[in-house]
Amino acid sequence: MDLTALFKMTYGLYVVSAEADGQKAGCIINTATQVTAEPPRMMVAVHKDNVTTGVIAKAGAFTVTALDMTTDMPYIGNFGFRSSADYDKFEKYGCETSEVGSPYSPEHACALYACRVVDTVDAGTHLLFIGDVVDARKLSDAEPLTYAYYHAVLKGKTPPKASSYQG
Repeated sequence: MDLTALFKMTYGLYVVSAEADGQKAGCIINTATQVTAEPPRMMVAVHKDNVTTGVIAKAGAFTVTALDMTTDMPYIGNFGFRSSADYDKFEKYGCETSEVGSPYSPEHACALYACRVVDTVDAGTHLLFIGDVVDARKLSDAEPLTYAYYHAVLKGKTPPKASSYQG
């Protein structure tokens, strides 16, 4: 089997975030998608070892921001290569609160989706959180950042906790 065929799947880059018991958490993901139109539902895949996973589970809600083409590597490093356990990822880039009570940074984001969890699926290394979209907003007219652009132009790497990681 040629697992590199999976690299032909199209992805964007997103920040998924939540807050529970006073703890804010967020991380970069590449697996977020609309799964139904009526009702509007989204699915995100988050590694079980991420602090964000536990916070989403406690909160019963999450917010996704679609990153745009203005996103730079320091921003990706802030949300993608640090732990919410010991670092406030929202301090540097600003923090607003979504309709479901989740923190989010509007910087480098072209859209927002606030969701209430309706189901959780164990997918092995990741949990899939399926949520009803209770708020969706266009935050800018900038084009979304694709995972292909992240790799080809920004020279970003796939971290071990990414759903598309191949060791």
